[in-house]
Amino acid sequence: MIRILKAPITRNELQKIADETFGDLVKGVVDIQQGTLAIGGELHADEEAILLENGSNQHDLWGINLYPSIEGDDMVEFDSMINVRPSQGNRSRTVEDAATKGKILGVIHTLIVE
Repeated sequence: MIRILKAPITRNELQKIADETFGDLVKGVVDIQQGTLAIGGELHADEEAILLENGSNQHDLWGINLYPSIEGDDMVEFDSMINVRPSQGNRSRTVEDAATKGKILGVIHTLIVE
């Protein structure tokens, strides 16, 4: 079940979502403009679609993987096919721009708490 987070959840809650899906990770899509995070989908594209249906703009959405058992910023893996955007200067599955990574981490730190 895909959820759009607008309010914080705990790392324990994130682990429960991981247990329901992939075991060690949760796929997510961050809207860096609205400060929201869609999680719990099987594919980043599914989460992306939900956010677009809820008013997000494509250029603000970035796919990530979250590893609840890993501490700090290393919990976030910036890897998704939806990140391949040559028109935005991102030519790989990873998020290449440091400022964009910083915005993603800011949203994660706001929405995933200890």
